[in-house]
Amino acid sequence: MMILRSAPPSPFGRKVKIAAALLGLSGEINVVTTDTIDPKDPLRGDNPLGKIPTLVIEDGAVIYDSRVILEYLDLRAGGSCIIPKGNMERIAAQTLQALADGIMDAGILQVYEGRWRDPDKLEQKWVDHQAGKVGRALDYLEAQPPAIAGAIHVGHIALACALGYLDLRFNGAWRTRYPKLVNWLDGFAARVPAFEATRVKPA
Repeated sequence: MMILRSAPPSPFGRKVKIAAALLGLSGEINVVTTDTIDPKDPLRGDNPLGKIPTLVIEDGAVIYDSRVILEYLDLRAGGSCIIPKGNMERIAAQTLQALADGIMDAGILQVYEGRWRDPDKLEQKWVDHQAGKVGRALDYLEAQPPAIAGAIHVGHIALACALGYLDLRFNGAWRTRYPKLVNWLDGFAARVPAFEATRVKPA
């Protein structure tokens, strides 16, 4: 049994859980809720960066970050399941994944700025800088939403998790400006039941 160290709100951990479901591997993974702040949590023994998600496979080998974990799971399932086989198709899927991961990174940094700094020390320029990344990425994707008629790939999974994270942490404010992406996400959710199954409701 593999061990996935993650936390329910993590969009990167959600990527792994959705990918595992699509690949038929959910039953081979024990998801262990992890506290990245606790120095006694086993996470730091597995991943010196102390970041989630981290996957520990049966022989004790440790795999991170989410992009590498998804590639491992794809190989474990036989290969070319959620990572396209064709060279340019693969690059396009991975590029979309990188863009979506960047949205998640920028969103998380905004959350951390408010969580880790005293209110009187909050650096608004930094928050605005990260918000700008998210806005530009969403503008780009709204102008040309990814096709989703064929096989679901890593880029689709990552984008769905990025939009889901914006729903969770930013009250879905993006939805009013990006109707095409709203429709895109609805289509993804309809095709991938694991998306709803892994959704975390705002506290």
